[in-house]
Amino acid sequence: MPTFEQRLQRLELRLAELGAWRDRAVQNLEGWTFDEGPMAIGDRWPSEEGVRRLSLAEGAVPDGWPLAETRLELIPGGEGMLRLRYADGANDAYGITPWHQRFHLQSGTFSIEAEVVARRPFGQPSRNPTLESGRVVWEDPLITPLYRRLRLALEAAKALEGKDVAELLLDAADAAFRLTRLPTASREYIDRVAPSPMLQDIWSPPAIRAHPEPLPDADREHAQAALDRLATDLARIRRDHPAEGRLAVEGHAHIDLAWLWPLDETYRKAQRTFSTAVSYLDRYPEMIFQQSTAELYQEIKDRDPKLFERIREHVASGRWEPQGGMWVESDQNMPAGESLVRQLLTGQLWFEREFGARNTVGWLPDCFGFTPGMPQLYRSAGIESFFTAKLTWNETNRFPHDLWWWEGLDGSRVLVHSFTHPRGNYNGDPSPESTTGVWNRCRSRRIHPESLFTLGYGDGGGGMNEDMLLDMRAMADFPGLPTLEFGRADALFQRLHRTAAEREVPVWVGEMYLELHRGTLTTQGRLKRLHRRAERDLVAAETTYGLARLRGVDLAAPDLSRAWRLLLRNEFHDIIPGSSIAEVYERAERELSEAIEIAGRAMDANLDALAPAVGGGAGQEAALLVNPDLSTRPLRVRLDQALPGAQPVEGGFVATGVEALEGLSAHILLGAEVPPADSAARAFEGGLENGRVRLDLADDGSIASIHDKRAGRPVLDGHGNQLWAYVDKPRSWDAWDVDMEYPNEGEQLGRPESVEILEPGPHRAALRVRWRYHSSTITQDIRLWAGSARIEFATHIDWRDRRVLLKARFPLAVRSPRATFETAFGVTERPTHRNTSYEQARFEVAGHRFADLSEPGYGVALLNNGRYGHHILGNELGLSLLRSPIYPDPMADEGEHDFVYALLPHLGTWLEGGVLMEAEDLNRPLLARPCHAAGGAHERLLDIGGQPLGLGALKAAENGDGLILRLYEPQGGRGSAEVRPPEGWSLAEELNILEDPAGAPDLEFAPFQVRTYRLRGEER
Repeated sequence: MPTFEQRLQRLELRLAELGAWRDRAVQNLEGWTFDEGPMAIGDRWPSEEGVRRLSLAEGAVPDGWPLAETRLELIPGGEGMLRLRYADGANDAYGITPWHQRFHLQSGTFSIEAEVVARRPFGQPSRNPTLESGRVVWEDPLITPLYRRLRLALEAAKALEGKDVAELLLDAADAAFRLTRLPTASREYIDRVAPSPMLQDIWSPPAIRAHPEPLPDADREHAQAALDRLATDLARIRRDHPAEGRLAVEGHAHIDLAWLWPLDETYRKAQRTFSTAVSYLDRYPEMIFQQSTAELYQEIKDRDPKLFERIREHVASGRWEPQGGMWVESDQNMPAGESLVRQLLTGQLWFEREFGARNTVGWLPDCFGFTPGMPQLYRSAGIESFFTAKLTWNETNRFPHDLWWWEGLDGSRVLVHSFTHPRGNYNGDPSPESTTGVWNRCRSRRIHPESLFTLGYGDGGGGMNEDMLLDMRAMADFPGLPTLEFGRADALFQRLHRTAAEREVPVWVGEMYLELHRGTLTTQGRLKRLHRRAERDLVAAETTYGLARLRGVDLAAPDLSRAWRLLLRNEFHDIIPGSSIAEVYERAERELSEAIEIAGRAMDANLDALAPAVGGGAGQEAALLVNPDLSTRPLRVRLDQALPGAQPVEGGFVATGVEALEGLSAHILLGAEVPPADSAARAFEGGLENGRVRLDLADDGSIASIHDKRAGRPVLDGHGNQLWAYVDKPRSWDAWDVDMEYPNEGEQLGRPESVEILEPGPHRAALRVRWRYHSSTITQDIRLWAGSARIEFATHIDWRDRRVLLKARFPLAVRSPRATFETAFGVTERPTHRNTSYEQARFEVAGHRFADLSEPGYGVALLNNGRYGHHILGNELGLSLLRSPIYPDPMADEGEHDFVYALLPHLGTWLEGGVLMEAEDLNRPLLARPCHAAGGAHERLLDIGGQPLGLGALKAAENGDGLILRLYEPQGGRGSAEVRPPEGWSLAEELNILEDPAGAPDLEFAPFQVRTYRLRGEER
């Protein structure tokens, strides 16, 4: 008696033999042109660069071939966009990929135009691009479905091995094969099976005729009998072994906005994918398709308006489902809270304008972890449900749920659903292996008896192919498999919400950390610095406009829409993380630089308009200073002009003062007084000092000691600012990952090449320290301001080495079981120990502008203006400065880098000790603009008091009605705020983040709450 595996192997061999007869006849098409030159089947492309044009002036289906059974087969040697045109003016459009190579025809005569690129779906070059096939094919209407159902029967038996139904499926397949008859005449048989691996692997493969004979009619009658018998047997087996489980299937094509290909290729991928999807929607009435990204829709609207209109029609019918609500599928670890608001604001308003409705489901299948502030923002944007698949990628701990409430920092909840594909992906085919694998791994099926299943090829796009759709139809009456039915994600989530209202659903509180891809917090550091600056400058440009309006200045709102969209685009989850090819970063750095330039021009114009209103507009040379945040700032500023008392430094001047600038205030600076001796900063050989701290340098350039004069205690437990270079060769995912074992193979940078006094004081003192590491140089200006405990490390790196991780390490004289890291609109606390496997997996974590380690009454914060990767272990706080992987960008992070990080000892809690204020100041220093003024002046342009808050935005309203003020509670406290607009302005109403009215203004803030208000009035 043969074993199950032996039976399966024998039947698979029979299946391969049957498959050779699926095409009754084939006919090559002649007369191809490539660009403007002739091309024949089998010819190599004469040119591979860029987008090429493959065309055929006239093609025809041979006489006697049924059009419904005929397909065009085109395998051009790369990806492409196919357009079929017919004499009656009709046309078809499809994407060409390795999974989309056969296409329906509407007429027996046609012409072909194809735009092709010598690339495969994941960006790999086609090394020998050749027109492999261009022909029409007559598919056998009996053998094709018989082959399909037999293939599915064998796949189902394999997927269900160990169950009784698996043996019964083999019995049914065996019976069908016994009824089939295939020709045995040597010539006809060899012509058909010669392409098989069995015959292609022999010394001299047999020659075959170009047009093998079709299956004789007598044998086709046997095929019909086999097909009928198989249907009967499957129905009988299904009566005793009904479907197990239910999957709501949705067509899907995850399209990475940029990754292993540049952005322009992404737009072509979208056009191909969407064209294919529209064609299938026209042909398969049961099909539903989902796509998330507003940026891609807008690009299709601009490039292919007819295609966009067809998409719009299918959206209106309910069969094309846009979900996600964001401009792009944004990274979640690095964007600031206001950036995430703009992703939703820009995305939701676009979907409403173009498709008539906002999205209700958040859709981020592929992001590398999820910030704890997101549930609140989703809810405020009208999104109460969320889908991801990425948490199944955890390398250490299996994420415990696939249906759960995600509770954010403020207590807001969204309902999350995920599924676990046996191949660990969100791309799927409806094979028995995939569908049973997803169902068997569904842990929530005891709560709710169905799961989502996304169908189609993705990452590089493509979506579903016709085999998937036909497989789904064929599997409808299969025994033992989950029921598959097309459905919309929003409808599934409505059912899940009903279940969650009746049944207990688990809750996950706080960030959802992905135990993988930790290196994305550091890779492509130049882009990360530009991203942080663009975020900072765009909000400041809006804020200065709002302050000018509040001051009564008649000023048109700056058009920052392009700059915001450039920022949002480059927050895509394979751009800002650093996991794309070099061409992506060449463009991204240009685009973020453009966004910064646009914001800078707007800021300058706003300040120029505000200056005469505050300073009078005439008199002596002065500087207008503006504090664009809510925290009160010390007067500490860099100037472009030489005001009296200012200290010359490289590229300008610096000044300090005893004045404090309240949040959202303006100040006219006429000159700077020399700081008193007890607060002045001074540099000396081997150290820096002011009235608050003293720093002494070690021989290796690290900080030997820091003494906090206010507290009378040391800041460090060992040397600080140790610069360590680690061998960085992760076992997989080069640009993405940092392996847990990286600390085992590192070296501290040794004695520096030089140490010099750069700035002696008194406003600011600085030492310049320069190291060489192999082929790279690291230069740091270690700076101390008058009256400040903040020690800055202004860092310039010229990096010329590969596969190295560079870190700064600070062992602190502080002991605490938890450290605090800034995140979007708040903070998250993480353990300083690694007791459990969850804590051990978090050896590299995200932080925005600061991380802090505090004990009662005292702490130390590590600030930065463009770095995100941190580590905390015991009393050591560290910051990742740079890494240089080789895939997919062999020269990632090569060249010049400039950024600043700082150490801030403080008294009290991190908020009491000014950590947020100092982090804001490091990232967005006081704005300074040369002006003329009759004398000194100071104005509070918008007075906000009470509970300490952070500023999200002060901007023009989307509908032009007043100003929008967004505030957030940053520390997890609770209390009342006071908002006192200037005369003529009022706090009119509260809004959600989409700027819809939400009632009368409420100034009571719960922990980490984000509130949005409208300010309305006449300028005074």
